[in-house]
Amino acid sequence: MYSDKIKEILAQHGKLSLDVNTLTDTSNLYDAGLTSLATVNVMLAIEDTFDVEFADSMLNRKTFQSIDALVEALEELTAS
Repeated sequence: MYSDKIKEILAQHGKLSLDVNTLTDTSNLYDAGLTSLATVNVMLAIEDTFDVEFADSMLNRKTFQSIDALVEALEELTAS
């Protein structure tokens, strides 16, 4: 399941102001303290972990808004 691994990545690279374990899959990551710089680090860690590359069209705030949004993006990337 992607969400557990994404939580690990967020804990390591997200520099969130909240404990990642307090977040739900629909929690807004930007409200939890995710910055644009941390988003890049999270993206790179996800790409390395899952051996995928985010398409330019996915590089937006909506893709990184929540764990659910990241899971959806990963499912799309791994399906192709």
